[in-house]
Amino acid sequence: MSLFKNPWGSNEKTNFRNLFFGVDNENDPDRPKVHENVTLGVSYKFRSKPPQIGKNALLRSNTVIYNDVEIGNDFQTGHGVLVREKTTIGDKVLIGTNTVIEGHCDIGSNISIQSNVYIPKNTIIEDYVFLGPCSCFTNDRYPLRSDYKLEGPIIHKGASVGANSTFLSGIEVGEGAMVAAGAIVTRDIPPYYLAIGAPAKHKPLPKHFKKLNQI
Repeated sequence: MSLFKNPWGSNEKTNFRNLFFGVDNENDPDRPKVHENVTLGVSYKFRSKPPQIGKNALLRSNTVIYNDVEIGNDFQTGHGVLVREKTTIGDKVLIGTNTVIEGHCDIGSNISIQSNVYIPKNTIIEDYVFLGPCSCFTNDRYPLRSDYKLEGPIIHKGASVGANSTFLSGIEVGEGAMVAAGAIVTRDIPPYYLAIGAPAKHKPLPKHFKKLNQI
């Protein structure tokens, strides 16, 4: 079975590696490691361009990456990851199983995104961010009730987001801030503050937590 699902109907595995990863030599130590049933290059509009992925990638089964996606080196996915169009991702990024990135997102480097995370359109995530499992971000404050500019979150450098937390649209998480598990975040979080509860209240982080993540 081919490692890749080709939207144009070809089963040329080697050509696919050259196209997406720039790998010409099967003995290259930086060549990608790709599991079965990976779909690369989903065309969403005419003349969209195949995704570009850097060195030393690991793409696990059922990963789907659309056209017009640019990804740096040392990229890893869990199983069943979706990355949609117009997304840029830096170096050393892990995206966990069943995570969805809805496109038009800007994601930095040295980032750990755990399983079952939902990242909507127009999200910005800076470097050294941790997103816990099942964290959920939104970009539409009044779904289907009014015209509203879609505003995803802005998550600044070194922030940590706990499991099962939920964010209203357009939330800004400050540098080095932390969000407790299960929090419902309805307003911006200042740098190096903790958001905890439902709805979340903010309080300064203890001194020993006022540092950036080591990812």
